[in-house]
Amino acid sequence: MKSSSARACDGADAITGRAVSESHRAIEAIWRIESARLVAGLTRIVGDFATAEELAQDVLVAALEQWPVSGVPEKPGAWLMGTAKHQAIDLIRRRQALERKHEEIGRDVERAQEGLDLDAAIDEEVGDDLLGLIFMACHPVLSREARVALTLRALGGLSTEEIARGFLVPVSTIAQRIVRAKRTLTEAHVRLEVPTGPERAARLGSVLEVVYLIFNEGYSATGGEDWVRPGLCDEALRLGRILAELAPTEPDVHGLVALMEIQASRLGARVGPSGEPVLLLDQDRARWDRLLIRRGLAALERAERLGGALGPYAMQAAIAACHARAATAAETDWPRIVALYDAVAQLEPSPVVELNRAVAVGMAFGPAAGLELVDSLVHEAALKSYHLLPAVRGDLLRKLGRYEEAGAEFERAASLTANVRERELLQRRAAECAADRMAG
Repeated sequence: MKSSSARACDGADAITGRAVSESHRAIEAIWRIESARLVAGLTRIVGDFATAEELAQDVLVAALEQWPVSGVPEKPGAWLMGTAKHQAIDLIRRRQALERKHEEIGRDVERAQEGLDLDAAIDEEVGDDLLGLIFMACHPVLSREARVALTLRALGGLSTEEIARGFLVPVSTIAQRIVRAKRTLTEAHVRLEVPTGPERAARLGSVLEVVYLIFNEGYSATGGEDWVRPGLCDEALRLGRILAELAPTEPDVHGLVALMEIQASRLGARVGPSGEPVLLLDQDRARWDRLLIRRGLAALERAERLGGALGPYAMQAAIAACHARAATAAETDWPRIVALYDAVAQLEPSPVVELNRAVAVGMAFGPAAGLELVDSLVHEAALKSYHLLPAVRGDLLRKLGRYEEAGAEFERAASLTANVRERELLQRRAAECAADRMAG
């Protein structure tokens, strides 16, 4: 039996352990908020993303060691940046290079030591730094997968393990992508900058693509056992909102934010009680998040007010708005959706856009009209392994009473998807077709 003093020590250890654990949770939350800002500022100082992230990780380790003992500082962001700048000074001194930067950082530290507000000094350039970091992480010199991983790491503050979990890939794969991405940026001499002129539009397109890829993987997971992964949607929304604040005059940015806000409003209704998928026309619209819909419609209005022709994201947001404004599925303005898809096809023609347009045509003008368009896409190379092509075809065939063909299409679609929940849904629809055929 333990003595009273031993039990007291155990109790004290437990309390201390809880305090440390609470401190670590607080540090993790602060890190999520401050890490992008920190990496962006350090990249501007040292001129190299890989070095900046290493310094930032060193600062995180310092916080994990010191804050549980000393307490979380009143201005944690200023503490993190101040510590990082000191480490940057040491690094530059060791390298005996970048003298001008050294003097600049030294002046920042002197001002901080004289009692000036370091947070204010950092905030002077943090907007451009963050925007520059977004453009750097999404640079076209990187592969699409590398851009996604680096963006979530640098701007989302996610660990390699969290990114790997989100995309259902091995941790080692994500780690390799990030390492290769940093190396590529260094070798290509990619700088922290906000592009201007004609280059800006092309680079912005790469940024928007990455953010929407992250959102889509959360909204309709390509693999695994979950139909949706809301965490990825939340992260994409956060990045989109930051981008809208940093680039308020870019209509394409507001168009993407509008699209994501409206689509995210349906997340709660997309999954049934047992995690099964619930398709758009079957969803309980009372469960749609009205706040997100209002935010999405407001973002779409901002895109429209900025003038000029709407981009593809804003057009898709307008399509999503048609669904959001319909109180019931039956009230959906399908002819307008067809017209909007016509416009999207003009802006960004692709077989997937044509498939979506065929769905709208089938709803607006009957399944035979939709099937005619789908049949014209059957031999498209880009759709050869795309499970939604046979899924859409199966749906249209079923509406036309061609149950045997419809069931075969649903079975084929099920064989092409890597998502367990979606496969179960498609197999269930194939079984329903068999039952319809027996009954008919």
